[in-house]
This record gives sequence, C-alpha cells and structure tokens, in this order.
Amino acid sequence: MYQWSDEHLAIQEAMRSFVDNEVVPHIDAIEHEGVPPYEIIRKMYRTFGMDEMARESFKRALDRKIAGETGKPERRGGDNSAAMTLIPIIELCRHCPGIVTSMGVSTGLAGGTIMKGGTPEQMERWGLDLMTMDKIGAWAITEPDSGSDALGGMRTTARPDGDEYILNGSKTYITNGPYADTMVVYAKLDDGSEDDPRKREVLTFILDAGMEGLVQSAPMRKMGLKSSPTGELFFSDLRVGVDRLLGGKKDKSQKAAGRESAKENFVTERAGVAAMSLGVIEECLKLSIEYAKSRVLWGKPIAQHQLIQLKLAKMEVARLNVQNLVFRHIEMSSLGMSPSLAEASAMKLYSAQAASEVAMEAVQLFGGNGYIAEYRVEQLARDAKVFQIYAGTDEIQITHIARDLLA
Repeated sequence: MYQWSDEHLAIQEAMRSFVDNEVVPHIDAIEHEGVPPYEIIRKMYRTFGMDEMARESFKRALDRKIAGETGKPERRGGDNSAAMTLIPIIELCRHCPGIVTSMGVSTGLAGGTIMKGGTPEQMERWGLDLMTMDKIGAWAITEPDSGSDALGGMRTTARPDGDEYILNGSKTYITNGPYADTMVVYAKLDDGSEDDPRKREVLTFILDAGMEGLVQSAPMRKMGLKSSPTGELFFSDLRVGVDRLLGGKKDKSQKAAGRESAKENFVTERAGVAAMSLGVIEECLKLSIEYAKSRVLWGKPIAQHQLIQLKLAKMEVARLNVQNLVFRHIEMSSLGMSPSLAEASAMKLYSAQAASEVAMEAVQLFGGNGYIAEYRVEQLARDAKVFQIYAGTDEIQITHIARDLLA
C-alpha cells in the first residue's frame, strides 16, 4: 500500500511552514487587490532550491534531446519526482489554488510543451526561463467560440508566407495571459486547401510579449481563482518565423504534432487537478472539524448533531478516494507509466466533483459564516468550482471516458 514516506512528510511540513508564513499573509492582496502571485512563486522556488533543480533537470532533458538523434535513454522506474511535485501542489491548494494554476500553466504547460516538443535551440531560448520561473508562460488553446471543442472548433489561423507564418485570431480564458512573457499558441494551418477546417493540421508557435500584432488583455474579473490572472490574447497579422514553430521546420512526420502536443498536455493537466482537489478537500475538512467542535447551538457543539457528523463523514470518504487517486498516479509515475487520456479524465472528473461538493458542504456547515469572506471556506468553494470547468468540463471528461470504454 502506498503512503507518504518520512521524506515526503518532512517536505510536507516544510511546505506548510512556507505557506503559513509567505502565502497566507498575502492571500487578501492577491485575491482582492489584483496583486499577481509570481513573486511568491519565485520566492518558493528560491527557498526550496526548485530553481536549481529545474536547471539540473533542464540540462538532463537537453542532453537527452540532443542524444535522441542516436538513441533515447531508457526510462527507469523508481522515480520519486511525481510525489515531490505533487506535495507542494497539495499544500498550496489548501489555501490558494490560484497560485498552483499560475505556476502549473507556466512551468508544466507552457514550459513543458517546449521541453517535450521543441528543438534544442527552442529549449535553450525559451524553455529554461519558464522552468525556473524567471519568466512567466501562458498556454493558449481555448477560443471564444470553441471552448470544449478546442481542436475541432479552433478558428485562429496560421497562413504560410514564404518562410514565415501570419497568425490571425484570438484566445480566451488564458491563465497568465495578461502578464506572460512567453506564450505557447495553437493555430490551424491555413494553406489554401479545401480540407475540412475541423480536420486541418494544428500548429504550435512560441510567441513573446511585445511582438507586433499581439495584444494581451487586462485580467478578467472572475467568480473564483482570483489569485491566478486570466486574460485574452489577440493576433492581428502577427508574423512569425519558422524558428517559432514548435519543433522547427515542418515536415510530414510533424503533421499531427500540434494535436498530439495538446492531448499530452490534457493528460498532465487533468492528473494535476486531482492533487489540487486533494488540497482543497483536506483544508475544508480540517476547517469544518474545527468549526463543528467550537460552534455551539442548543447548548452543545454542532459536532454532536448527526447531520453534521454525516457531512464530516462524507468529506472524509471523498478525501480518502481522491488521495488514493493521487497515490495511484504517483505509483504509475515511479514505474515510468502515464495514465491514458481516459484514465486522466476519470481522475479529473471524480476529484473535481468531490472538491466542489466538499467545499460547498463546508460552506453549508459554517452557515452564515460560510458565506462571509473572513472564513476561508468561502474562497475555497469559489475556487473549487472551476475544477469542473477548466482542463475540460465534466461533460468532456465523461465523453473521453465513455469513448475509451466503448472502443
């Protein structure tokens, strides 16, 4: 049976101390005053040596990419990196899930896409700064009229023009969009063919802030996850060279690269939501237990009422189930395995629903106090709701799971 080791628990304790001292005092500023979370993330990277670990990991990845011309190193089991990655996510999400969203998109989606699919030159030019959080990254696939139909309904186009491409279109709900230094953007190839637009090739480009023809919007006002800036990107005759095409000059072997890159990231993103959900559930349960013991009604703590006990029991069941999903993901990673898209979708579907339900039950348990921002369950309930929307809605997860079962 998998469980946290002594090493894991030590890291967990250190991270909790950091969150208590460096995150919690600033939550109101980043939640309600529009202060971006990036300096807090960078301080965490420096405090725990995550920036140096990222540099070392980058060097190994770059060496593997170069060595890939003659052979790819064998992947081995026993890797502990998944647990070390997920523990900070869980602890941060107990208080501020938005910080994890901003960090994960910058390093995991934007940086990770470049590290997986980029050339060695692209990795050095853009990847390293994203992995160390020296620069902020955005991953842009969602559009105003496509939403869940991200690939088929994509309208942003890339028209070849000599050795360059001209991008036109827009992206929305882009995490870090307002402040991103580097943006990984997906676009449909518009080469004048009469192919069905839904089936056209998807290309991936790397853009920099300040490019002519690129506009980054101001942060959107949202229901929750306010600590993670979200915005829109607009492309108007934006000219890019082939050096910005992920993987370099296109050939026949790259035809499905853009779509495959997006699908790989869907798996990573959805598995990560389980860890985020666990953090929210653990904190809501902790706060609910404390409140139920201290809140007195009809002459006794509400913890002695059976309806309250039922709420707490259901929260604990959800915590155990989501924790087991996280542990399963860690075990698979240690064996060099990755979940299928359907498996990742199942993890995301259940954990997102569980986090949202637990957070709303915590609000209910707190009664009127749960509706007041002074009590953190209010924020966690707003934040948890987006777990059922981003990285693919609940409905999309269901279709991916069903298609796999029926295939």
